[in-house]
Amino acid sequence: MIDKKWIGHELPASELPIERSRLRFFAKAIGETDPLYTDEAAARDAGYPDLPAPPTFLFAAELDSGATDKLLADLGIPLSKLLHGEQGFTYHRSACVGDTVTVRSRIEDIYDKKNGALEFVVKASRATNQNGELVAEMRTVIVCRN
Repeated sequence: MIDKKWIGHELPASELPIERSRLRFFAKAIGETDPLYTDEAAARDAGYPDLPAPPTFLFAAELDSGATDKLLADLGIPLSKLLHGEQGFTYHRSACVGDTVTVRSRIEDIYDKKNGALEFVVKASRATNQNGELVAEMRTVIVCRN
């Protein structure tokens, strides 16, 4: 069983520079065809200062920094038992090329279902830009199959 002592645990902050080539690669990888995410002129015509990050891009911050891997190790969740249960985003402003986003996360809850056969870890995150402005709030639910 995942120890509930982790409820309230804060992960180290993760920084994610928003880079043009990475945004284009990400857009291609997810099959995004809207030129808003790959063409600077289209982005500027839509009112952005540069290419905006596609909606799920901010999820990469903790993956890149290693914070997610460390969290799974700390919680004792082997990758072979891991399921991605849920991901939610609430956006407050765009993140665009040239921005640096910092993600700070906290374990909000740990619970189980089916007499412990499934354990759930709920993580809440806040992403801010280099000016300290709130970009997004994110919610992740990790599932461990026992």
